[in-house]
Amino acid sequence: MTMRLYDTAQAAVVDIELDAHVRMYVCGITPYDSTHLGHAATYLSYDLIIRRLEDLGHTVQLVRNVTDVDDSILPKARELGIDFLELAETEMNRFGQDMVALNTRRADSEPRATESMKDIIDLIVTLADRGHTYVSEGTTYFDITTFSEFGKLSHLTEQEMVELAAERGGQPDDPKQRNPLDFVLWQPSADDEPSWDSPFGSGRPGWHIECSAMSMRALGPALDIHGGGADLIFPHHECEIAQSESVNDEPFSKYWIHAGLVAYQGTKMSKSLGNLVFVSELRKEIDPRAIRLALMAHHYRSDFEWFDEEGPQAQRDLQLLVRSAGEADPVAAGPLIDQVRDALDDDLNTPRVHQLLLEEAQAIEEGAPSASPGGLVASASLCGIEL
Repeated sequence: MTMRLYDTAQAAVVDIELDAHVRMYVCGITPYDSTHLGHAATYLSYDLIIRRLEDLGHTVQLVRNVTDVDDSILPKARELGIDFLELAETEMNRFGQDMVALNTRRADSEPRATESMKDIIDLIVTLADRGHTYVSEGTTYFDITTFSEFGKLSHLTEQEMVELAAERGGQPDDPKQRNPLDFVLWQPSADDEPSWDSPFGSGRPGWHIECSAMSMRALGPALDIHGGGADLIFPHHECEIAQSESVNDEPFSKYWIHAGLVAYQGTKMSKSLGNLVFVSELRKEIDPRAIRLALMAHHYRSDFEWFDEEGPQAQRDLQLLVRSAGEADPVAAGPLIDQVRDALDDDLNTPRVHQLLLEEAQAIEEGAPSASPGGLVASASLCGIEL
């Protein structure tokens, strides 16, 4: 049996052909605020993929980085009047507690950008030696004209890429750049920012180079699955591909799997709007298992809206599952778990799984002779919900 998932690079749902050992890299958080539902939806999606791959007999090595120095965390630390590493540590602890509460698989490695500086610098040196960089007014850039396949992941036009770059941390109008889509590899630090010595001068790395260096150190030059939110497709993952393949001369990742974005009550969920639903607060109101169940009602690669009533409804649904399961031991065979596996293999069709679990629980409550409490326990467990 083989999972079928949507590969962004191929723009299609494809068979995921993998060796016994799977190398998965998922972009982690920038720890300057608490874990919100968008984070939870993303990381639960990859957790379900890992669980099903393990169920199929694979071992999965998960690496999830920590972007603890970039253009987001430094201004936040400055605003709060604390050291950026102190802010990162506080939020990483909270993130870790949230991930444990949600019963996600622990990452095998969580490299931090600040602890990966030698790898980052060495990677930029290699790029420079190969003719992929230039320096302008003290900043080292990647020259996208040296990578002919730039844009192959996002499938965007140049104009679309320029517009998104401006929205997502790039500076396409910066006159220091030769091309609006060139991106920073190394930059001088402001007076109150952290700084590292390098052959390109004292400063700090750009955002994109951090992930390439950390993933290569942990998993080697080529990945099996690279994941993250859909907002990372461009520019972040596109730039990762350019710089990584420019040094390794092979595809950076076999598959690119992206998760949709979450809105709240009809408005995009964002830090700037102040309308984030934090996992640490939500799990004070409902069981963390109910959060998993609620998020499974939405397909992983579809953008969706979260409404306040979804939490209480998920809690009621969880209570139905727990009540129906009773004290049954898991039975990992039978019609229900077969259907659940088929749904997970069908582009991670968690809305179908959600429906199957609730229908089985209702059938148990109604005394249907074919309904199986043990099958319900095993099927929910496969999805990370222990009844």
